Amino acid sequence: MRNLSGLRKGVLGVLGAVFSAGVPAAFAYGQAQDQVVNDQAKAIHDAAIVVDAHEGTPQRFLADGYDLGSDDPNNQEFISLDRAHAGNLGAVFFSIRVDPDLYKDHYAKRALDLIDTVHEQVERHGERTALAMSADEIEEAHRQKKLALLMGMEGGHPIENDLRLLHEYYRLGVRYMTPTWSNSNEWADAGADAENANGGKQEGLTDFGKKVVEEMNQLGMMVDVSHVSDKTFADVMETTKAPVIASHSGARALADVPRNMSDDMLKAVAKNGGVVNVAFASMFLDANIAKAAIPQHQRLQAAVAEFKAQQKTAGNVIGDADIQKFERDWLGKNKLPRAPFKSLIDQIDHVAKIAGVDHTGIGGDFDGVDFSVEGVNSAADLPKVTAALLERGYDADAIKKILGGNMLRVMRDVERIGAQTRGDNPSVK
Repeated sequence: MRNLSGLRKGVLGVLGAVFSAGVPAAFAYGQAQDQVVNDQAKAIHDAAIVVDAHEGTPQRFLADGYDLGSDDPNNQEFISLDRAHAGNLGAVFFSIRVDPDLYKDHYAKRALDLIDTVHEQVERHGERTALAMSADEIEEAHRQKKLALLMGMEGGHPIENDLRLLHEYYRLGVRYMTPTWSNSNEWADAGADAENANGGKQEGLTDFGKKVVEEMNQLGMMVDVSHVSDKTFADVMETTKAPVIASHSGARALADVPRNMSDDMLKAVAKNGGVVNVAFASMFLDANIAKAAIPQHQRLQAAVAEFKAQQKTAGNVIGDADIQKFERDWLGKNKLPRAPFKSLIDQIDHVAKIAGVDHTGIGGDFDGVDFSVEGVNSAADLPKVTAALLERGYDADAIKKILGGNMLRVMRDVERIGAQTRGDNPSVK
């Protein structure tokens, strides 16, 4: 596959890598914006099953040996078991993301290594976590006061154009897949690429790409439309027989970046019965931050390219962890502002108004990094979202849907349609 380039891909790709990598303590947080969580908001939040549809922590499990049980107050992770408990986080989808530029010859191996780290966390912390394969298992984990761990594959490169690998990932617990990350592949185009992976103009899903969507429907695996091009999105919506999700997206009306969705796209997901999970990452929330990030990441991309060239000249073999460390160090010296907390609530409010309350959710997409919105430094701060939505006039039922109820509903719908398609149990509800 060719080496994909271009500013749009570079900005989004680097952000995706940095979100997963963590940052030095001196860089992590600005001045937090206070949001009062009163007794009413706390009661509503504690009564919900909160589902975070997207976090990149497995990269940290693998690269740095991070453990969910860490109680180090200096760690910069969005999710730890203590922080999840403090914020009443009930379930999290961990991203299985394989950078196509770094792992060209072994996409599947890298994906399996990342999947294994999630299984390891359950083995280490079985008294506080559970590997969940279904909506029912999320609810069972919640009853047992355990954090449900799930997985979503961020980008289709790891199936290596082989539907048998898709089945294997499903067997291991992957419950959604995004056709692309920031890089296009042979069967689907990414929103951050000007061309498809075959060197031509974007053409959405190929015939094989449509077979992938159909196979996911049959398995009961959710199709995630974050990161895909508009044409790929349209092809997915035309092909799928089951509701889709956007695991970590926002509204272009408020921040016009490729990964966000137009109002027409938001309406299409609603018509499909799906859910759009709003990311907490600053540049996808706020137009001003997005504008500031573009020249910043032009400079970062140039610095990364120079670093790679220097390492190659020196005969050094580098990998994902080396590049992430370089990026963290560079960003520690070249900080970006954080979006105000209001930007996050504005995004959720906009998606809820356009797509509807029944089609809105949350997908953090950060792991203790400077790009997170002000005032939300870890999962412990999630009750602030409930408090802010309550102030905007959302009632308890609507808030519970946004926090996780909608994701549980979509999971059940996808599971049911999969069972009906396979003929396993057509009456499953």
